[in-house]
Amino acid sequence: MNISKINHLLSLAENYFHNNNYYLSEQILKHILTISPSHSKANELLSYIYGNKGDLDSSYRLLELSCSAKECSPEALYYLGSAQLKMGLYEKAVHSLEKSIKKAGIFYEALNNLGTAYGCLGKIKQSLSCYQKCLRLNSNSYELFFNIGKCFSDLQCHYKALDYYSRALKLKPDFVEAWSNKGNTLHDTKRYVEALAHFDKVIQLKPDFAEAWFNKAITLHDLKRYEEALYHYDTALRIKPDLNWLFGDFVYTKMIICDWSDINNSINKFQRKIPSNEKITHPFASLAFIDDPLLHQQSAKIFAQDKYPLNPTLGNFNKLATNKKIRLAYFSADFKNHPVSRLTVELFELHDKNIFEIYAFSYGINDHSFLRLRLSLAFNHFINVNNMPDIEIAQLARNLQIDIAVDLGGYTANSRNGIFSYRAAPIQINYLGYPSTMGSDYFDYIIADKFVIPQRFHTCYSEKIIYLPNSYQANDTKRTISDKKFTKQELNLPEDSFIFCCFNNNYKIQPTIFDSWMRILNAVDDSVLFLYAENDRAKENLKKEAQIRSVHPSRLVFGTFLTSASYLSRYQVCDLFLDTHPYNGGTTSSDALWAGLPVLTLSGQSFVSRMGASLLNNIGIPELITTNQNDYESLAVDLALNPKKLAEIKQKLSQNRLVKPLFNSKLFTKNLESAFLRVYERYQANLSPDDIYIMEMVVPE
Repeated sequence: MNISKINHLLSLAENYFHNNNYYLSEQILKHILTISPSHSKANELLSYIYGNKGDLDSSYRLLELSCSAKECSPEALYYLGSAQLKMGLYEKAVHSLEKSIKKAGIFYEALNNLGTAYGCLGKIKQSLSCYQKCLRLNSNSYELFFNIGKCFSDLQCHYKALDYYSRALKLKPDFVEAWSNKGNTLHDTKRYVEALAHFDKVIQLKPDFAEAWFNKAITLHDLKRYEEALYHYDTALRIKPDLNWLFGDFVYTKMIICDWSDINNSINKFQRKIPSNEKITHPFASLAFIDDPLLHQQSAKIFAQDKYPLNPTLGNFNKLATNKKIRLAYFSADFKNHPVSRLTVELFELHDKNIFEIYAFSYGINDHSFLRLRLSLAFNHFINVNNMPDIEIAQLARNLQIDIAVDLGGYTANSRNGIFSYRAAPIQINYLGYPSTMGSDYFDYIIADKFVIPQRFHTCYSEKIIYLPNSYQANDTKRTISDKKFTKQELNLPEDSFIFCCFNNNYKIQPTIFDSWMRILNAVDDSVLFLYAENDRAKENLKKEAQIRSVHPSRLVFGTFLTSASYLSRYQVCDLFLDTHPYNGGTTSSDALWAGLPVLTLSGQSFVSRMGASLLNNIGIPELITTNQNDYESLAVDLALNPKKLAEIKQKLSQNRLVKPLFNSKLFTKNLESAFLRVYERYQANLSPDDIYIMEMVVPE
């Protein structure tokens, strides 16, 4: 059959098709394809007919055949790309849609879908460019304004995002998603009251929109209005019980106010759902609930893959040349009066500036504290990147040719994990702020020691492990302890009582460890427990729980906020620090030991449950490490009833404080620098990351 005859049949088929006579159109098209199986237009039209009939597999196969021909239409490429987009074949969708636009020149629908496909690939700048081109063709689309706003949100360009969300809402005042996203952006800029008003608007428009209840709960949590937050979490759970991350946030907020209702069922739920790859809890919260490094790893993997997958937008690294000095950068939101900085400031001051060029990338607030001043003077370069998007911070680090990037935040508040997903440096290290694995494939190392990560748990960490010879924890030996000597009366403590204390955060107080504390108090007459409480509800709940366990609530005493020097001095009124489990104290335990107060710890399996053991081993008091609740309780009671034994331990602590490795900042710095040199040498030798074991350094007096 000649070409003119095929074209005549095709014209008939098209006519039938456009008049909705799909049956006759299909018969003619099939006839054409028996003669010319690769005929692009015939395959295209037949694919539309199969699509209308719901035979999507056949429709997609025919579209692929149509688009494989040089003469395929831009429409066919558009429909193929759109189908690939729906199927999650984003790379293929980009390829098809780009070809469609190239053929058509101006093709609004294809350009819009191309923006969506790029967004699904995490290529936000390319996505934004597509939407902005669409906007020039159609300036009255509320959806376009919304999509551009989402791009700016993803790029942390919050004020531009707010502008575009507002434009979308001007065109469509009942646009629920725009109200919700604008509320989230206001929350991200810490404009909490405005954020609440936007979530209220969403709830007014759509009362069953669980995400709005959830987001409002998060904002109330950040305002420390915990009971209101719990009401909103609970409402969201009733609407959509499987909403990602909701249940974990709900339980974590309950822990902050020491509300332990249904806690065992909650923990069982985490233990069931995390191995099933369900998005049930933020990894940080899991540290406080579960003493299982494998579950911690799985929780982190789920979160990293969902929120911060490896992003190839900036491309692979070109091999960095060997510089005169190794460019070492620390990244943190907490370069201020914060526990992480209180531990690390002297490390930064002691770094050998002849070997390392030290950078700080700060994306937190300046609290104008003395510690902030010390920090800003400790680095060669202190760079405020607070208002920069993650991708631009990563690009800046690349432009500065940073060799080693150390993340001090992990999955803690205000961290910016997206920076590292772009690969800010060829060597990326997880250290201190988040004492567990990041569960991602772009952190090369975690800094630890043989106590916090025993060899038997090695595989529970996604990073290779840098084993320091002593404790993993940096310390500041310049911390001053106030000359003021507190009396028990000033602190509302009974004069003749034995003072147990714990100033760890309230979410770390699990019912099981509280059970032990109450049994200890019952076994030691005239003893009290001196605690920290962030909020009044936590105080009330802890007193209630004490009474349930036959301990009079008056035997729980709560300390008020004090300046750092006075806070350290307050430890000296106490007799014994009782550590929490499974999440041990980090900075608080170190503070207690620095102030001369013995710490009794219960060591478990995970990094966070072994921090106390690391500190005690490295200050030479391993006898205060226990491994089960019975021993923990027995030793606490024994020390309280045996003043001579406790006095000997305090004397030993006093003698060891400036002799043993824990508070030897110069030694710690040399050991850490040795580790940095080792990982850098491996990189320069084109060797993959591997576990690093650092031998003890000798530091001259």
